[in-house]
Amino acid sequence: MHDITPEQLYQVIGKNVAKHRKAKGLSQLDLSLQMGYKSVSVVSGAEICYSNKHFNLEQLLRISQILDIELCNFFKQEA
Repeated sequence: MHDITPEQLYQVIGKNVAKHRKAKGLSQLDLSLQMGYKSVSVVSGAEICYSNKHFNLEQLLRISQILDIELCNFFKQEA
Protein backbone atom coordinates (compact mmCIF):
# COMPACT_ATOMS: atom_id res chain seq x y z
CA MET A 1 0.00 0.00 0.00
CA HIS A 2 3.06 2.26 -0.04
CA ASP A 3 2.62 3.06 -3.75
CA ILE A 4 -0.78 4.66 -3.35
CA THR A 5 -1.81 8.28 -3.63
CA PRO A 6 -4.08 9.97 -1.09
CA GLU A 7 -6.84 10.10 -3.72
CA GLN A 8 -6.55 6.35 -4.32
CA LEU A 9 -6.68 5.72 -0.58
CA TYR A 10 -9.87 7.79 -0.30
CA GLN A 11 -11.38 5.68 -3.11
CA VAL A 12 -10.45 2.45 -1.31
CA ILE A 13 -12.00 3.75 1.90
CA GLY A 14 -15.17 4.90 0.14
CA LYS A 15 -15.64 1.56 -1.59
CA ASN A 16 -15.10 -0.31 1.65
CA VAL A 17 -17.57 1.85 3.55
CA ALA A 18 -20.16 1.20 0.84
CA LYS A 19 -19.44 -2.55 0.85
CA HIS A 20 -19.75 -2.90 4.63
CA ARG A 21 -22.78 -0.59 4.78
CA LYS A 22 -24.60 -2.70 2.18
CA ALA A 23 -23.58 -5.92 3.94
CA LYS A 24 -25.33 -4.63 7.08
CA GLY A 25 -28.42 -3.77 5.03
CA LEU A 26 -28.20 -0.01 5.56
CA SER A 27 -28.97 2.62 2.95
CA GLN A 28 -26.89 5.75 2.64
CA LEU A 29 -29.71 7.62 4.33
CA ASP A 30 -29.83 5.14 7.23
CA LEU A 31 -26.09 5.52 7.82
CA SER A 32 -26.23 9.29 7.44
CA LEU A 33 -29.03 9.60 10.00
CA GLN A 34 -27.21 7.37 12.48
CA MET A 35 -24.12 9.56 12.04
CA GLY A 36 -26.20 12.63 12.88
CA TYR A 37 -26.63 14.07 9.38
CA LYS A 38 -30.00 15.01 7.90
CA SER A 39 -29.15 14.13 4.30
CA VAL A 40 -27.09 11.58 2.38
CA SER A 41 -24.70 14.13 0.87
CA VAL A 42 -21.76 13.37 3.19
CA VAL A 43 -22.01 9.60 2.82
CA SER A 44 -22.89 9.52 -0.87
CA GLY A 45 -20.18 12.01 -1.83
CA ALA A 46 -17.47 10.34 0.24
CA GLU A 47 -18.29 6.82 -0.91
CA ILE A 48 -17.52 7.78 -4.51
CA CYS A 49 -15.05 10.60 -3.76
CA TYR A 50 -17.26 13.09 -5.58
CA SER A 51 -15.61 16.53 -5.85
CA ASN A 52 -12.75 15.40 -3.59
CA LYS A 53 -15.12 14.57 -0.73
CA HIS A 54 -13.90 11.94 1.66
CA PHE A 55 -14.47 10.66 5.18
CA ASN A 56 -12.39 12.08 8.01
CA LEU A 57 -11.11 9.96 10.89
CA GLU A 58 -13.92 10.95 13.24
CA GLN A 59 -16.49 9.92 10.64
CA LEU A 60 -14.72 6.61 9.98
CA LEU A 61 -14.62 5.87 13.70
CA ARG A 62 -18.35 6.58 13.99
CA ILE A 63 -19.13 4.43 10.93
CA SER A 64 -17.08 1.53 12.32
CA GLN A 65 -19.08 1.78 15.56
CA ILE A 66 -22.41 1.92 13.73
CA LEU A 67 -21.52 -1.02 11.47
CA ASP A 68 -19.81 -2.89 14.32
CA ILE A 69 -16.62 -3.56 12.36
CA GLU A 70 -12.94 -2.86 12.95
CA LEU A 71 -11.72 0.51 11.70
CA CYS A 72 -8.85 -1.15 9.82
CA ASN A 73 -11.36 -2.86 7.47
CA PHE A 74 -11.86 0.45 5.66
CA PHE A 75 -8.20 0.53 4.58
CA LYS A 76 -7.94 -2.94 3.02
CA GLN A 77 -7.42 -3.05 -0.72
CA GLU A 78 -9.13 -5.71 -2.78
CA ALA A 79 -6.65 -8.15 -4.30
